[in-house]
Amino acid sequence: MNEKNLIHPTAIIHPGAELAEDVSIGPYSLIGENVKIGSGTVIASHVSIEGHTSIGKNNQFFHFCSIGAPPQDLSYKGEDTEVVIGDNNVFREYNSVHRGTLKENRITKIGSSNLFMAYVHIGHDVVVGDKCIVANSCNFAGHVKVDSGVIMGGACNVSQFVSLGRNCYIGGASAVDKDIPDFCTAYGNRIRLKGINIIGLRRSGVSKQDVTEVVDFYRVMEASALSPRAFVGHEEMIKEYADNTIIQGMIKFIKRSEVGLPPFMS
Repeated sequence: MNEKNLIHPTAIIHPGAELAEDVSIGPYSLIGENVKIGSGTVIASHVSIEGHTSIGKNNQFFHFCSIGAPPQDLSYKGEDTEVVIGDNNVFREYNSVHRGTLKENRITKIGSSNLFMAYVHIGHDVVVGDKCIVANSCNFAGHVKVDSGVIMGGACNVSQFVSLGRNCYIGGASAVDKDIPDFCTAYGNRIRLKGINIIGLRRSGVSKQDVTEVVDFYRVMEASALSPRAFVGHEEMIKEYADNTIIQGMIKFIKRSEVGLPPFMS
């Protein structure tokens, strides 16, 4: 190993790559010309990092990850789009992260302190927040937006342009083709709303009274004959929740949803 960069002699590092002095790179890994890697990052064997990819501090990439590869999009013609990754993330075996396209902001962006278990795919133009836990074999299609604190069970598939709200929980083997609001739980093929992520609310330090109000809001909306978008559009339905910031965030999410929400669990 190279004492300065802890680079295994079989790794191939392009001279144009920018690596912090304490980056560790295992056998047979490939690092491309336009890659930047921050301090404390550990890259296992047989990892490929290419394209215009910026990686922050203290990330871990396990065996056979592919980071910064071209998007699986027929419109892509080799443009200099990017992958940007924050700090303290864990990418387990066989993760793939594709760079962005010209269709959006040219960037696939991942925040900090996330855990992506084995075989997770993150498609082009996806944006992931912080402190998410994504179990094995989940797939995010292009343009998906994942807010912070999201937890996903294994083998979930998320369709293009879907948004997953803050601290929502998605049960395993779900096919997600609709937006899931903040702090909601959902599962199924196709996805259905099941209730409120009470554990997530408590872990976020939300008061017991506010948790009760969030559950009440959800149940009233579920029981209404109106769609969620129509429900939150009636001021008389939501005025009593004006002081609850969690509910106000959910209302904003529902109003801006472009693909709509899934039906409620029967």
